[in-house]
Amino acid sequence: MAQFTNQAQLSYNNSVTNSNIAVGEILEVLSATKTAVMNDYVRNDDITYIISILNSGTAPFTGLTLTDNLGAYTWNETSLVPLTYVENSARYYVNGILQPAPTVEATETALVISGLNIPAGGNAIIVYEAEANQFAPLDVEGTITNTATISGIGLSSTITATETVFTEDVPELTITKSVSPVPVSENGILTYTFIIQNSGNTAADVSSNIVITDIFNPILSNLTVTLDGVTLPTTSYTYNETTGEFATVAGSITVPAATYTQSATEGFYIINPGVTTLTISGTV
Repeated sequence: MAQFTNQAQLSYNNSVTNSNIAVGEILEVLSATKTAVMNDYVRNDDITYIISILNSGTAPFTGLTLTDNLGAYTWNETSLVPLTYVENSARYYVNGILQPAPTVEATETALVISGLNIPAGGNAIIVYEAEANQFAPLDVEGTITNTATISGIGLSSTITATETVFTEDVPELTITKSVSPVPVSENGILTYTFIIQNSGNTAADVSSNIVITDIFNPILSNLTVTLDGVTLPTTSYTYNETTGEFATVAGSITVPAATYTQSATEGFYIINPGVTTLTISGTV
C-alpha cells in the first residue's frame, strides 16, 4: 500500500494555525509479473518474454505504457544494452483474447509499448521477443536482467516486473572441412582437414560423445590420422577400405571451451572459439 499524508492551514486576521496531519493509504490494485519462456540463452538467441498485468480493482485502467530497459547494465561508466527487440513480435491479450497490435516503439536502448488497457477485475498479457546481441554476457554464470516498468493515469506509482535469464552452459560446435592438394595426382597423397570449433562457454569433453563420420570418395588407403598433430591410435576410429566409410569412436575427440573478451572501447563481446583439428591423409 502507498501511504500519503495531508495537512491543512487555517488563517484568520493575522493568525495562522495548522490542522493535524491526516494519514491515508492507497490500495494498489494493479500488479505485474514478467517471465521468460526459456531462462537460458546463447549469442543470437531469441528470448520470449511474457508480462502479465492483473487488475484486482473495480475500475479499469486505460492508456497505460510499458517500458522495458532491454537488460541495460553499466560498463566502464557507460550503458550497454544486451537485448534487441525482435520487430513485429509483440502480442497483446486482454482476458485471454488477442487484441489489435499495440503501439510499439523500439530503440537501441528501450522498448516502449503504449495504449494498454486493463479491465476491472481482469488481466492483460503482453508477449514479445528479444535477441541476445553482441553485448550479452557469454561466460559461465553470465546473466541478463531486464526490467519492465508500467506507468500511466490512475497509478499511484509505477509498477515494475523483473526477469533474469542465464547463459546456457553448453558447447556450441561447428565443423569445416578442406582438402589438399588440389588437384591431387593419381596414387598421390590426399589430406582432409577437419576443424572443429566450440563457441560455447563449456568444453566438449568425453561425455559429449563427439563422432565425426565421412565416406571418402575417392577411397583412401594407408590412412594416417592425427588430432592436433598427435597420431590417433587405430582404436580411436574405424575405417572401411572397401566402402571408404570413416568414423571416430565416441569420446575420442574433445574441444576446449571458447574464451570471451570485451572490446575495451565499445564493450561488445568477442568470441575466441576453442579449436580442435583432425587431419586424415591417405593414398588415392
